[in-house]
Amino acid sequence: MLEILYQDQWLVAVNKPAGWLVHRSWLDRHETVFVMQTLRDQIGQHVFTVHRLDRPTSGVLLLALSSEVARLLSQQFEQHAMQKTYHAVVRGWLEGEETLDYALTEELDKIADKFTNPDKAPQPAVTHWKSLAKAELPVAVSRYDSSRFSLVELKPETGRKHQLRRHLRHLRHPIIGDSAHGDLKQNRSAAQHFGMKRLMLHASELSLLHPVTGEPLVLRAGLDSVWQGCMTAFCWQECLPHIPRVEFVAANLQDSPSE
Repeated sequence: MLEILYQDQWLVAVNKPAGWLVHRSWLDRHETVFVMQTLRDQIGQHVFTVHRLDRPTSGVLLLALSSEVARLLSQQFEQHAMQKTYHAVVRGWLEGEETLDYALTEELDKIADKFTNPDKAPQPAVTHWKSLAKAELPVAVSRYDSSRFSLVELKPETGRKHQLRRHLRHLRHPIIGDSAHGDLKQNRSAAQHFGMKRLMLHASELSLLHPVTGEPLVLRAGLDSVWQGCMTAFCWQECLPHIPRVEFVAANLQDSPSE
């Protein structure tokens, strides 16, 4: 059962667990658990996607309860009228805060994108990042005697495929658990010693104007047990006071404030 963060007669937001696909895909024919089908059965009505979270990413996922509201929400995403905030645990000590404006060549799937132009020019990609905390623990990895990690806040201005994961790799601080763009030895060590057996990327907050009422909505998703264990191990418990630390449980917040 999914944790419902907000629900009214027009839209619903859930805390997507890491490892869940948003909807069925012929590329993952053997999967049996999907957000859309689970949520449809849970609330007893059809839902419409307006954006996506990668399968290994957890956090706020917003869905519409009609095709018309889905269209309105999609327009907000396309016009960058929503503000998305993510948090990530990355390799090494990343300090300060900056805006990374680094264009990305489109990542193509060999099967799904076989008819896409492989020579397409790099697309603009902008991410605002801020380092929140650092940790160093006496766990040897690769040629180093200790392991260093940073907690980073990320606010993407654009929405390119795997943008945050690729931008952090460009900064030479890949996200822990990123099998495609990260550090394999660091990932294995983090999983073995600190229980981080997933991509440490969480969509913490989504801010928008309600597509029907025009009222501001701030949707926040709590941290799962893997994240909570990491925050405790690295003494980061007080770094995200506005993000709830709860397990994935059912909650009916219909007609209640989103904060």
